[in-house]
Order: sequence, then C-alpha cells, then structure tokens
Amino acid sequence: MNAEKNFKYERKTLMVVILTAITMAVEIFFGLKTNSMALLADGIHMGSHVLAIGMSWLAYVFVRKVSASSHFEGNSQKILSLSGYSSGLILLIFATVILAEAFKRILAPAVINFREAILVAIIGLLVNIASAFLLHHKEKEGDNNIRAAYVHVIADALTSITAIIGLTAALTFNIIWLDALGGILGSIVIARWSLTLMRDSGKALLDM
Repeated sequence: MNAEKNFKYERKTLMVVILTAITMAVEIFFGLKTNSMALLADGIHMGSHVLAIGMSWLAYVFVRKVSASSHFEGNSQKILSLSGYSSGLILLIFATVILAEAFKRILAPAVINFREAILVAIIGLLVNIASAFLLHHKEKEGDNNIRAAYVHVIADALTSITAIIGLTAALTFNIIWLDALGGILGSIVIARWSLTLMRDSGKALLDM
C-alpha cells in the first residue's frame, strides 16, 4: 500500500515541479522588469519550491528504489521525514531572505510598474491553486514529505496573495512601501509554517 501511495505522490510532485519552474522563471523576469519587491519575492520563493518540491520528488524516487533493493535494511519512510525536515529548513531560509529584502525596499523605495506586476502575481496565484489541488491529500494518509510539498505550495499562494494586496493598495493610495509590507507579512507566516514542519518531521526522525 505504501509503495502505491508513494508512487502516486511521486508523479504528482513531478508535475508540480515542472509547473512551478515555468512560473518561477516568468515571475522573476517580470519582478525585475517591473521593479516589484512583492512580485520578485514571490518568484524567488517559487524558486525555493522548485528546489524543495524537487527534493520531495527525488525522495519518493529514492524510496521506491531502495524499497526494491534486498540490500537496504533501514526504514525507507524516514527518508521522507528527512526530506520534509530539509524542506522546512529551506522555507525558513527563504522567508528570512524575503524579510531582509522587504526591509531594504522600505528604506529605499523603488518605482514599480503596478499593473503589470499585479497581473503576473495573479497568474502565479492561479498556478499555486492548481498545484495545491494536485498535492492535496488526506491528513491521515499523507507523510511529512508530501506535507512539506503541500506547505510550500500554500506558502507561495500566500506570498502571491500578499503581493496582489500590497501592490493594489500601493497603487490605489500611492504608498509604495505597502508593496514591501506584503513581503514582510508573508515571510513571517511562512517562517511559522516552516518551524512547525521542522518540528513534526524532527519528531518522526527521532521516533518521538
């Protein structure tokens, strides 16, 4: 049953990796072009998903291969928990980077092409929603690896939403720093999620 479930998650995570990589490239390009901190943060954070969800996919591939090997005597499911813990750590690092960059933008505001940035952020949000549907799973049936991939997608959806709200508010009220504020709020929530994921994955690794 585990093998069948893992293979299903393996295929789903690969689909999300490909979809996310394409969107990441688009968002980073337009984030630089439009000079939007929120959009650039969204693209950079989506880049972390390519790494983290790619790692989740590789974890399933590795588990499938070692489970079929007669030489492996360990608990292959702990590989998934290790991947989940590593994904949480990546989330925490990128949340810190986004927070630092957002504070820089508050201190040194830049001109933003709001309408174009909002459009691309909406596209990013739609991609995140599609990815979330792909990775959605029943809590009792999932593992820390698929949960990590799912949290990454939900976290990126959050940064997309804060980017859209921040950009729209900045455009409406002509307050440029509201764009950076969206990045700050998103990074704080993401950091909290990452710590929870690391705690739960760490407990599984230590058999707690």
